[in-house]
Amino acid sequence: ETHRAMSPKKGEGKKTSRAQEIVTREYTINLHKRLHGISFKTRAPRAVKEIRKFAEKMMKTSDVRVDTKLNKAVWGNGIRNVPFRVRIRLARKRNDDEDAKEKLYTLVTYVPTVSFKGLQTQNVDAE
Repeated sequence: ETHRAMSPKKGEGKKTSRAQEIVTREYTINLHKRLHGISFKTRAPRAVKEIRKFAEKMMKTSDVRVDTKLNKAVWGNGIRNVPFRVRIRLARKRNDDEDAKEKLYTLVTYVPTVSFKGLQTQNVDAE
């Protein structure tokens, strides 16, 4: 018999996928490259959409909620002059409030930063 007979065992014991865990991480998102070639009047709205898309990709939830402070940080210099980079905290949380389609949602909050030099993605202990 070959070693392939062992293959079904790989996923045993794991009942929930990694996407079901409740987790909080900090990311730096480069908006500059995501807004390259975008016309002035649509820059800030597009930046918010790109943050939403980024959060959806990283946390694998279709329900993404952007905090008002983050929205203010993006819009702070006007519709045209969106900051090149933004430090964000993505928190995957359980959806308790109503019988929603999704069990989990992602909350995106703003992390004020002086410099982005040397910053990496970090896991944050849930408060």
